[in-house]
Amino acid sequence: MQNRLLLCVSLLLPLALPAAEACGNFFAEGKLSFNARLRYEGVEQTGLLEANALTLRTRLGFTTGNYAGFKAMVEGENILAADGDRYNQSGLNPVAARRAVVADPESSEFNQAWVSYTTGKTSATLGRQRLVLENQRFIGDVGWRQNQQTFDAVVLQDKTRGQTTLTYAYLDRINRVFGGRHPQGHWDSKSHVLNAARGGLPAAGTLVAYAYWLDFANSAGNSCATWGASYSGALDLSAAAKLAFRAEIAAQTDHGSSRLDYDARYYLAEGGATGKPGSLSLGSEVLGSDNNVGFKTPLATLHAFNGWADLFLATPAAGLVNTYLKGAANLPDGFAVTTFYHWFESDAGRTKFGREFDAMVSRKFGKYAIAAAKYADFRRDGPAFPNVRKIWVQLEFAY
Repeated sequence: MQNRLLLCVSLLLPLALPAAEACGNFFAEGKLSFNARLRYEGVEQTGLLEANALTLRTRLGFTTGNYAGFKAMVEGENILAADGDRYNQSGLNPVAARRAVVADPESSEFNQAWVSYTTGKTSATLGRQRLVLENQRFIGDVGWRQNQQTFDAVVLQDKTRGQTTLTYAYLDRINRVFGGRHPQGHWDSKSHVLNAARGGLPAAGTLVAYAYWLDFANSAGNSCATWGASYSGALDLSAAAKLAFRAEIAAQTDHGSSRLDYDARYYLAEGGATGKPGSLSLGSEVLGSDNNVGFKTPLATLHAFNGWADLFLATPAAGLVNTYLKGAANLPDGFAVTTFYHWFESDAGRTKFGREFDAMVSRKFGKYAIAAAKYADFRRDGPAFPNVRKIWVQLEFAY
C-alpha cells in the first residue's frame, strides 16, 4: 500500500520512453541536479549529554526534458555521519540514548520519483515529490533537516485564472525526516489538501484560503481537519521603505483516525518595516488549545517557526503563544544576518515557558555555494522545558 504511487510511476515512465527516445529531447534536454551539504550541529540540553553531529547530505537527481507535456524526475539522497554515536539519531542508536537528539539519522533513499503532465497552465504530478504551500506553516518539505520531507501523492495545480493558483493534493504516504528505519519515519495517509491563492490585491496583497483534511493510520493523534485564510502584503512608507504585514486565522478539529475530541483556533498577526538595508518586525502567533489538546501542524516545516531550538515542534497540550521580534540586515561583502527574540507562554492559563534568542549569518559564494553559521539559545522560565543551546556551521553546494 505504501508504495502504490511509486509503482504507478514505474509503470507510466516506460510507456513514455519509446516516444521520448524517438523525439530525442526527452533526455537530451534533461538536467542533472546535485546538492551537497556539510553540517556540524552541536547541542547542549539540560539533563542530557551534549550532542556533536558532523553530517554530509548528498542528493543526485535527473529531470527529463518536456515531451508532449510529459516530464519525469528521479532523485536519490544519502546522509553520512563522521561518528553516528556522538548524537542521538532520534532513538535509532541506543548507545547514544543519553545524548541530545539531532534529527539527521544516517540513511539512503529515493527522495523523489515522479511523472508530471502539463497542458496550458494546468499540471498533474504523480509520485514521490516535494510539496510546499505558501510559507510552509501547514505543508512543507522541512528543508532545514538533512533528510527532506516528501510526499507520495497526486498533486493537481491550475494557474489559468490570472494571479490565482489552485492546488489540490491527495497524500498517500508521508516520508518524514527520520528516514525509513524509524518507527515514525513514514505515515500511511489518506489526506486531502486544498489551497487557493489570489495575488494582485490591494497593498500588493495575497489572499490564501485553505482546507486540509489529514488522516494518518499509524499516527492517529496527528489526524486533524483545518480550515483557514491568510492575507499578506506591503504598503509604501516611502520611496525606500514598506510596511509589510501578515494576518491569518484558522480553525481545527479532530478528523479521520483521531480518537481525540477538540476544537482549537490559530491566529497570527505580524507587521514591520522593510527596505533594502533589512527589516524589523513584531509578531504574535497563537496555537490554541481545547480539551487539553493543542492546535496541530504535523506536516509543516516546523523548524522555521517557534524558535530554532525546536522545543515546540509539537504544540503543548495547553497551547502556545509565541510573541517575537524579528530582524534582518544585509551587510557589506554579501553577508546577511537574521535574528529572532521569542517570548513563549501557554494559551490556556498563560503560563510562561521561556525565552529564546536566535541568530544566523550567511554568505553566498558565487552561483552555487552558500555558507552559514546559526545559533539558538532557549532559557526556560519553569521546569516544563529544558534549557537548550544549539550551534550550526554548514557549507552547501547546489547545482
